[in-house]
This record gives sequence, structure tokens and C-alpha cells, in this order.
Amino acid sequence: MIRKRTLEAAWALSAIVILALATSGCKRSAHAPQMVPPEVMVMDVVQKDVPIYGDWIGTLDGMVNAQIHAQVSGYLMAQCYQEGTLVHKGDLLFQIDQRPFQAALDKANGQMAEAQANLDMTAINVKRYTPLAKNNAISQQELDNAIQSNKGNQAALESAQAAVQQAELNLGFTKITSPIDGIVGIAEAQIGDLVGPNTVELTAISTVDPIKAYFPISEQEYMKAMEKRITQDSEHVIHRTNNLELVLANGNTYPHKGTIVLADRQVNIKTGTILLVGLFPNPENILRPGQYAHIRFVIQMYNGALLVPQRAVTEIQGTYHVVVVDKNNRASIRTVQMGERSGAFWIVKQGLNAGERLVVEGAQKVREGTIVSPKPYQPDADKTSVTGTNVPVPGAISTP
Repeated sequence: MIRKRTLEAAWALSAIVILALATSGCKRSAHAPQMVPPEVMVMDVVQKDVPIYGDWIGTLDGMVNAQIHAQVSGYLMAQCYQEGTLVHKGDLLFQIDQRPFQAALDKANGQMAEAQANLDMTAINVKRYTPLAKNNAISQQELDNAIQSNKGNQAALESAQAAVQQAELNLGFTKITSPIDGIVGIAEAQIGDLVGPNTVELTAISTVDPIKAYFPISEQEYMKAMEKRITQDSEHVIHRTNNLELVLANGNTYPHKGTIVLADRQVNIKTGTILLVGLFPNPENILRPGQYAHIRFVIQMYNGALLVPQRAVTEIQGTYHVVVVDKNNRASIRTVQMGERSGAFWIVKQGLNAGERLVVEGAQKVREGTIVSPKPYQPDADKTSVTGTNVPVPGAISTP
């Protein structure tokens, strides 16, 4: 009997403990803290007019390139210019030994004087024999011989005069001068070298202000440009003057804009491209032939384009998604259609409206319908270079 009461008391105590624990658990669950909304960085969708740029790779070349060769054979006596400097037309570059050519000129002058003396003598004979032949004092044959001899001496004099002119030219060719204004290159021949028409070029000169930029475009791009030009599309700006931009190898944009001046006469059948030529002013002589040229110019304007940072866009199997936050801070995942890119920005063709808030950082924390804690995004890291310097907003879009 006593044992039975002891067991009943034990069961009652266990029931009280279990009830107390259950009550305590319910109390703790009722006061458990709720989830904190995830913090995300958001920015408004920007709307603005955006120029669309085409990009091509080319090379720079001189407006005029002159290869300097010796026109007569001789020993190089002097180099009369400083390499890599600006020279003007007529400036002396090299001096070839003049002595053999001066001697040849002196000889030619002597031969011309001799030919002149012979001509003078035969002219006197013709003048003397003419009346004598009329009076039958001498035969007609003697007069004819004198006339023919005079004509021969006249031809000999003209030949001697030509030899003098050639000798004078050869003597002048010993002074090698610049045929153009431009930057002169490093000398390929040294003082004391035997140079001539069949030897290597002495140096080269290039006119670099303005300077040419050669760049190929595809046949499709060329035909599209021609169609725009024929229809006089007012939105098409490919043929506007001063529209070319030149991005240098260091990433900076050249401060002077260029102009397309011509297209080559034919399409390259191997590459399917046609070569365009642009001209850039180069008053400081910074640009040089052979330099890398990244050419870009506006081919279209997007009016009222919607721009978002590329980092805000997620691609899944060819479909693009963004996370939009409404006025109640509720996130929703939206499918969008994207257009051209530029640096850190992207044009949205469909799926967004101007002014909507977009999650730029923290999208991985968000699910459909999640309440978020939005913070303004500072786009300092997304500055994009469009003119050689960083700007805080996208201003130029490149075709992919």
C-alpha cells in the first residue's frame, strides 16, 4: 500500500515537471526575436540620352611619308640634321663628297666651250662661202659641206650643254635636302659609307600634322553607313565632321577629334573589310606613324535610354534578371531585356521603368517577396571612362 502511494506521488511530480517545461518552452517561443531584414544597396534606374559608339582598331601613319635615298653614288661626308626633330622642306640632311662631281662639271664646261668654238668656226665658214658659191668662186659642194659641218657642231654644242646640266644636277644631288616638312627619323647610313641609288634609304621623313589613322570596318557596317547617308537620316552622325575619337595605348583619349576623309577603293576579299582613313590634328607632334589607334565614333543616339549598373544584372541560361524594391521595401525578381553595354553600365530595353529602385549589391540575400533594408548605393566604383577621364555617369555606349 505504501509502495503504491509512492509511485503515484512520483508520477504526479513528473507530470508537474513536464507541464512546467512545456509552459516555459511556449513562453520562450512567444518572445523569440523576429528576423532582421537583409541590408541591400539600391539605386534608381537612370534615364538619359546616350550616344552609341562604334569601336575599331587601326594604326597611325604620316600624312606624307618620304623615304630619303641618295641619287648619286659617293661617300657620305656629313649628317646635317638632328634625328627625331622637325625639319622643313629644303633643309640640308646629308652631304656627299662633292669633288668628283665638281671635276665632272668642270670637264663638261670645257667640252661645251670647245663645242661652242667649233660651232663659231663653222658658222664663219658658212657665212664666208655663201657669196663665193653664188659667184662660182667655190663649188656648191664646199658650201654644202660647210653648212652640214655647222649643223653638226650645233648638235655637239647642245649635247655638251646637256652634259653640263647633268653634271650640275649630279653636283646638286650631293646635297641631300628634305622634300617635305615633317619629323625626320634615325639615320640608316653613317658618315664614310658609300651610298647611292641602289643602297638602303638614308632616313625617312613623315608629315605628322595632320596625321592619318587607318582602320578597317566590315562590309556590313559600310553598307549600313552608306544607306544612312543616302537616305539622309538626320539621326545618323557617322559622316559628321570632327566626330572621330582616338583612344591611345595608355587608355587616354586624344584631346583633338578627327574626321573621316575617305574610304578605300575596294573591299578586301580576304577579310571582308574596307579601309577607312581619318585625319587628326597633331599640333604638338605627340602622335607618330605606326602607333596603335583605337578609333571610336558615334553611330547612333539612344534617346531616353534606361541605364543600370552591370553588376545589378544576373544572367541565368541566357535570361537576364534584376531585383526591384518597391515603396514598401519588398523585393521582387524581374526578367529584363538588355541592350548595349558601356563599361560598368547597361541599357535596359524592356522590363524596367525610370525611377524604379534596383538592388545593386546584396541581391544574393534576397528572395521573391523579401522585405529588405535598402541603403543608397554610391556608384563611385562604377565610373566609366569615355573621354580619357573618369565620369560619374555613363555617357558613351559601345556596341558589343
